[in-house]
Amino acid sequence: MALKKNQFIEIDFTGRVKDTNEIFDTTNQKDAKSMGADKVKPLILCIGEGMLPEKFDAALEGKEIGKEYSLDLNPKEAFGERKKDLVKMLPLKIFTDKGIMPYRGLMLNLDDMIVRIGAVSGGRVIADFNNPLAGKSIIYTFKINKIVEDKKIQIEALLENMLKIDASKVKIGLEGKKATIEFDLKENEFKILNAIVKPFSEKVKSLVDVELEIKNKESKK
Repeated sequence: MALKKNQFIEIDFTGRVKDTNEIFDTTNQKDAKSMGADKVKPLILCIGEGMLPEKFDAALEGKEIGKEYSLDLNPKEAFGERKKDLVKMLPLKIFTDKGIMPYRGLMLNLDDMIVRIGAVSGGRVIADFNNPLAGKSIIYTFKINKIVEDKKIQIEALLENMLKIDASKVKIGLEGKKATIEFDLKENEFKILNAIVKPFSEKVKSLVDVELEIKNKESKK
């Protein structure tokens, strides 16, 4: 059966840089070990919801369960071309004020952006804000294991992909067409979550066809 947009699936894949064959992302245990990683598992996602790079996501439509596929993406289709204006000269003080001593080759998260340090000299730092994979051709090999119909698992996948919250850290209840997610947060943290949860609830309604209620286990100061 050919897969369609908005279906939830379980997928195994490995992403490699075409020129070097270097693995940069995988759900495959054997490939993960070659990267020095241990625990990986198949990814659960909703087709067409941007949980993978756009062209990879679009390529899932029409595919069949159990077949192995390969997808070759040029830089523009993958993580974009490198942009010179994303390479910036910054004062060293920006880093040291955050307790960071930068050095050439260092990769770090700065103000929610991944940055690679190109050079440090004379109190200045060359910082590259391009995606580390920008400008590179990519090859994905993948296999769709199954369609995921369990609504609780679907909600978990949306929670982890949209809100970046570990589903194992919350309690999800499901009864008919009503679902609850119970958090265990401090009062101010729960207020912040509530301020951004409306689009998530709408997405759950649209894709999973359940009404979602967000709760907090207890009020913590």
